[in-house]
Amino acid sequence: MLSVSRSSCIDLAGSERLEWLETNGIGGYASGTVAGMRSRRYHGLLVAATRPPLGRAVLLSGFDEKITIAGKTYPLSTARYENAVSPEGYKYLKGFRLDPYPIWTFVLDGVEVERRLFMPHGENTVVMSWAVLDANAEAHLELIPMLAYRDHHHLRHETANFPYDYQVGIGTVRFAGFDGLPPLNIACNAGGIDEVGVWYRDFAYTIEKERGFDFTEDVFAPCTFRFDLVKPAVLIASTEEHRFEDAAALESAELNRREKIIAAAEPKDDIDKLIAAAADQLIVARGNGKTVIAGYHWFDDWGRDTMIALPGLAIANGRPEVAKEILLEYFNYISQGMLPNRFTSESETPDYNTVDGTLWFFEAIRTYAEATGDHDFIKGDLFLKLVNVIRWHLEGTRFGIRVDDDGLLAAGVSGENLTWMDAKIGDRVITPRMGKAVEIQALWYNALRVMEAFAERFDEPEVRTRFSDLAARAKESFQAKFWNAEAECLFDVIDGDKRDASVRPNQIFAVSLFYPILEGERAQAVVAKVEQDLFTPKGLRTLAATDAKYIGRYEGGPVERDSAYHQGTVWAWLIGHFIDAYLRVHSNDKDAVQNALKMLAGLESHLHDTMLGSLSEIFDGDAPHAAKGAAAQAWSVGELKRARKKLQELNKH
Repeated sequence: MLSVSRSSCIDLAGSERLEWLETNGIGGYASGTVAGMRSRRYHGLLVAATRPPLGRAVLLSGFDEKITIAGKTYPLSTARYENAVSPEGYKYLKGFRLDPYPIWTFVLDGVEVERRLFMPHGENTVVMSWAVLDANAEAHLELIPMLAYRDHHHLRHETANFPYDYQVGIGTVRFAGFDGLPPLNIACNAGGIDEVGVWYRDFAYTIEKERGFDFTEDVFAPCTFRFDLVKPAVLIASTEEHRFEDAAALESAELNRREKIIAAAEPKDDIDKLIAAAADQLIVARGNGKTVIAGYHWFDDWGRDTMIALPGLAIANGRPEVAKEILLEYFNYISQGMLPNRFTSESETPDYNTVDGTLWFFEAIRTYAEATGDHDFIKGDLFLKLVNVIRWHLEGTRFGIRVDDDGLLAAGVSGENLTWMDAKIGDRVITPRMGKAVEIQALWYNALRVMEAFAERFDEPEVRTRFSDLAARAKESFQAKFWNAEAECLFDVIDGDKRDASVRPNQIFAVSLFYPILEGERAQAVVAKVEQDLFTPKGLRTLAATDAKYIGRYEGGPVERDSAYHQGTVWAWLIGHFIDAYLRVHSNDKDAVQNALKMLAGLESHLHDTMLGSLSEIFDGDAPHAAKGAAAQAWSVGELKRARKKLQELNKH
């Protein structure tokens, strides 16, 4: 359980920054703030994945909630307008907790009222309930649903042709679909329903305003539901058909499912439990398989993010079968030797503009095989597919990805960013890394060694020798070309005679990966340089603060933020590989494990901040390293878990 005190709840400046998230395992979600107001366009009580795991749309934005006790009416909801907050239900909050789903407790003249919300797994459904905890109190609840019916990236504004036709059944109401979106079904035990048919105008979303986007919205209120709270009010909003009596069974099944998820992770403490729950939110269905939502609220599933996050999200949490489903699903999408970079709601065809996503695939497969001993999974057709992936890289594939004469992997065409540092403003690449990027060489070498080991296990001596020779050639060239003697670290990118000496975290992968391309004194120097110039309590900066190009704060509109995205901004996911590298070069230091555990403290505490129970994508490069970007990011969660489990196991000895 994670809880927020009354003092924090009624501090609006804080509680409207504390977010909660419920997900349904198919890409849909419900999300909002502890205070109850919506501060993002992505906040809503039912954001349905209409083409799982994509096509996410805000159907039910929220409720205008009022409760009457002994003749006096109190608001439970909270809303912000540009120059006002009204109503102010947050003032009556006694507390908020995740137990395991969002629960608010209000105190109204001494009477406690509890609101609960959860999403059942596998369907676009949200279940809510309101209960008076004092059996002697006479209370009545009024709920006015507010409909948006829009893509979750967009905003709704008043329109004359918005449909508000609805059909009333016994305990059910069905609202008409709109703009290709499905109908919304509400099942509840309301005692009455009255037509309203009005617009609520000009809600203001604070975070959208800060991010330089349109930030006001109108939503439509079709009717009012009225409940006598002699017994709890129950409401199910769904794209499917339910009866309100289904709520108890849905809750029981979901609680049982979540208990099994936590148990599989074999948690050592409450932090492990929070991480296991956060990881579960990010794993979703794709077709008959599984994938990973890169981050809530706005990211879809990305190949690179999925492969980096997979070892921590699935394997380290005791869910190897999920890891296997993800790997098998992505095998289906290999094209010209490449893994998809991302899937989008706008196109049926994924984007393939990545050079590192495919290379991380090899490391994810290696991690799975090592953890499970299931090498037969790879043997045969899948191994041949991997051999073919290497062939495409040797001979050349999309976007100029090819192995050069020196055995190193080059990539890039004008106007494209193929590495994880991929910010662009129009056609302008913010962090140009065309040529031979340092982490790409580390990943290429690691992939070759992974294939060498598989070939040896599968008794393929000629193939093993081929991969061994390729790896040796790459390592030899890397040693000769990438060392920056003046700075005692690695160049970030080599492109012909050009050497980019920017001090960035990408060099850490030369030391951190299972098969390191850099060892010895140079590896020690790289770790020391990264620790000195890039390490923060929340992860690694993307550029040294001493660099003239450094931007210390990720803020402003899209142009300003994209300009800072990889120019100093801290990324949480990098902490896992920094710790791997740190442990490798300090293997003889008896305090190394304890030192590394302390390095995780900043992210562990962040589980109680911003998106409660999860981890943000990025943080400001400058102290105090405020959380920014997506509020629940897959590789942040995955890498914290992977590093934590590794350190817990080392700490036993």
